[in-house]
Amino acid sequence: MPDMTAELRTDRLIIRDWDVDDAEAALAVYGAHDVARWLTPQMRAVHDTAAMRSVLHAWVEAQPNLVPPAGRWAIVRADDGELIGGLSLRLLPPFEEDFELSWQLRPDTWGNGYATEASQRLIRWAFEQGIEEVFAVARPDNTRAIATARRLGMEWVGETEKYYDRRLQVFRIRPSDLDRG
Repeated sequence: MPDMTAELRTDRLIIRDWDVDDAEAALAVYGAHDVARWLTPQMRAVHDTAAMRSVLHAWVEAQPNLVPPAGRWAIVRADDGELIGGLSLRLLPPFEEDFELSWQLRPDTWGNGYATEASQRLIRWAFEQGIEEVFAVARPDNTRAIATARRLGMEWVGETEKYYDRRLQVFRIRPSDLDRG
């Protein structure tokens, strides 16, 4: 079973497994209104450290049982070790055939290219595990997520209500798209 063998790195970031001790730092991400408003219906805003610890505990426990290369990871800045966000790669409902990439960053770190940098690294790793495409979905008014998907080289493939029972923009990237342009 493929795994990340501890962590992935970029020039500025470390992508690693979550730990329940990340709860306070994770709360600054998943408890922030500007992040929580865009989360999927299965992931609601987290309102306190104890609740965040419970969420992280569930993620840590579930990680070994996910269909590879699915998972949830923390994004940490390499220079100061500060946890700034999270990434996930998971099977989209309702049929669990398509892998969805999602990213969440602490709002005070937005605009530094961290979501793009971390996501590019995770996409490359996912393709090394043998999957053939990765999707991202965003609500039509989530302009930041749509812009990030485009920066990742993802192509818009349409709009659907198939996932999460809401209208979403769908983006896709394949291995052959990585080195274009």
